Amino acid sequence: MVSPLKDDRRAGGPEEDFIRGHHKHDVGENQCSSSFVKHIKAPLPLVWSLVRIFDQPQRYKPLNYSSIITVHPEIIDGRPGTLVIESFVVDVPEGNTKDETCYFVEALIKCNLKSLADVSEHLAMQGQTDLIERF
Repeated sequence: MVSPLKDDRRAGGPEEDFIRGHHKHDVGENQCSSSFVKHIKAPLPLVWSLVRIFDQPQRYKPLNYSSIITVHPEIIDGRPGTLVIESFVVDVPEGNTKDETCYFVEALIKCNLKSLADVSEHLAMQGQTDLIERF
């Protein structure tokens, strides 16, 4: 499940502690920001190795945004899992509203986190729990 923190677990918990400690953004007047959590049923080293594959900037970047992604070990259904938290701040382009811009970036992040979960969980189910090497 991926959901904005504002709609999920507002009262405490490890997610809130991690966000307070690692996901601080200075949000300007013409910017918006949000945080998302994703629980992935795959070990942290595997998930992190996939996250690191995407560390090269895209050649095409439609929006000027900054994001922070952190991964934290957890146990899900008695097995090693990973809590992934991604937060962002984005400039609102001229002619757009904060709501429109945040909605677009939130949809993009939800898609990326779902893809990360799908790939990680598939590899974990196949017994692939080692780091994914860059090729």
